[in-house]
Amino acid sequence: MIRLDGKVALVTGGAAGIGAGIAERFVEAGASVAIFDINGEGARRHADRLRGKGPVLALEGDVASEHAARQAVEQTVAQFGSVDVLVNNAGIEVAGPIASMKTEAWDRQLAVNLKGAFLFSKYAIARMLARGGVIINISSVRAFVSYQGGIAYDASKAALIGFTRALALDHGQDKIRVNAICPGYIDTPMMEEWLNTVADRDAKMRQVLAVHPLGRIGTPRDIAEAALFLASDAASFITGTALVVDGGMSTAGH
Repeated sequence: MIRLDGKVALVTGGAAGIGAGIAERFVEAGASVAIFDINGEGARRHADRLRGKGPVLALEGDVASEHAARQAVEQTVAQFGSVDVLVNNAGIEVAGPIASMKTEAWDRQLAVNLKGAFLFSKYAIARMLARGGVIINISSVRAFVSYQGGIAYDASKAALIGFTRALALDHGQDKIRVNAICPGYIDTPMMEEWLNTVADRDAKMRQVLAVHPLGRIGTPRDIAEAALFLASDAASFITGTALVVDGGMSTAGH
């Protein structure tokens, strides 16, 4: 069984969905976990649910704020003594074609999905230099395959792959490993919001299931297990890679 005993993890966007699943799995594996989210109440509720399993800290802020990123790392270190694992999970999706997309929407998409990873990595790495560490960036299969109206989201997720490779190269000698996970369709609140926008929800869900060789969509737990592996010593020789976790969807050409 993979364990993270004695490790401290900071998970952005940890109040719900994939981030919440990762936070829970890390606590179960013995880690102390700081849950950071712009939804402070959601972060506190999830932390309360997990405290019976291990040490948890709830933090509130905007990942695109340099002050919030620096403070989150400092508060995590003050509470638990270090930051050994950073999971850059916080993300949003701004949909629409370029002609009608407001510049402010584009800027916000990249601020959350890409700048947030930059800021948290910047301050976490400063704390990891003395003893090494792990950074996991949650990208998407949309870094490799695109759908209409996905220009902003897809650009941000593709950029995270390049960010991952470059960061891994820069800090390999510091014993800091950096990898990305690329989820496909995952049963999260973000997916629920998308399904609520389509005319025939049931038909769309059947269409989604049909492109998955495994016959189902993913769960936050599926991504959490991949993150646990990459965070652990079992992945000690893995850095600079992007692990696709999509039930075979992209392999099937979708």
